[in-house]
Amino acid sequence: MIRSKSVRWSVLRMALCLSGMAAMAAGAHAATTLENMQAAFNGESNAHARYVAFAAQADKESYGEVASLFRAAARAEEIHAANHAAVIKELGATPNAKVDTPEVKSTRENLEAAIKGETYEKDTMYPEFLKQARADRSKAAIKSLNFAQAAEVEHAKLYGEALSGLEKLKNTKAVTYSVCPKCGFTARDASFAKCPSCFTPKEQFEKVA
Repeated sequence: MIRSKSVRWSVLRMALCLSGMAAMAAGAHAATTLENMQAAFNGESNAHARYVAFAAQADKESYGEVASLFRAAARAEEIHAANHAAVIKELGATPNAKVDTPEVKSTRENLEAAIKGETYEKDTMYPEFLKQARADRSKAAIKSLNFAQAAEVEHAKLYGEALSGLEKLKNTKAVTYSVCPKCGFTARDASFAKCPSCFTPKEQFEKVA
């Protein structure tokens, strides 16, 4: 009988221990989502500063169309940062970003760097962050991260096209891009009635040149 009680207490202690570990794990997940949103906010804030600097360099080298693309992407990253900041505040924290001085090289090198950054975000960073946000059932985080990822896919495509045709873009003038004010989706040819990502009416898109 004593041995039976001892076994029952051992089982109970184990159950309580596992319950505590599960609670700690749930808390860690929530903290990880917040940390991911802070990392995303920091990344988008730096991307905004970097693309503004890249646009100025493209203007210096007489790549007017490329400068417009960088400015449009910079505006989109600014929108992503604002969306992420709102989620961070909703999670009870203060958005925090450390914006570094951008490393600016030639426009060709800047495009290559931009492609590398966008590819990392769309293929690695945002998918990982979304996985955690879904596990935590953070609807606000999922929405903000999805918006950003969809825009980065388009940015990578636009940068790739600019790089492949860079020689033809020498001595070109500024062109107009359309940027969704809600999700940052960026398009040169806005041949759609609503944003492909968030369904915002085309009439509300910002024009960036």
